[in-house]
Amino acid sequence: QVQLVESGGGLVRAGGSLRLSCAASGDTGDIDVWGWYRRAPGKQREVVAQIETNGKLYYVEVANGRFTISRDNARNTVSLEMNNLKPADTAVYYCTATDLGPYITDYWGQGTQVTVSS
Repeated sequence: QVQLVESGGGLVRAGGSLRLSCAASGDTGDIDVWGWYRRAPGKQREVVAQIETNGKLYYVEVANGRFTISRDNARNTVSLEMNNLKPADTAVYYCTATDLGPYITDYWGQGTQVTVSS
């Protein structure tokens, strides 16, 4: 089992920045992929960024160049640095952790609200 707790959300004006942090505990050594998802009002949940334990990165197109995901193994945290935020980035952001084997298991945090005003 893995427990995830997000922090760092809030209200920011368009063009501003926020840094989300996710503190992980439990069997984190079993995790293969760390990520951030978001759910905007009235929309489906979508992946924002992922980082694999081998360092491979993935960003959704709208986040590429503005968001940066990172992992601090010593502190067991995953962060999402978000710059040049837009009102369309308003959503609840969730930290995720995925164990790929032998059965895929996904863990989710409780979410943190990010609101970007125009």
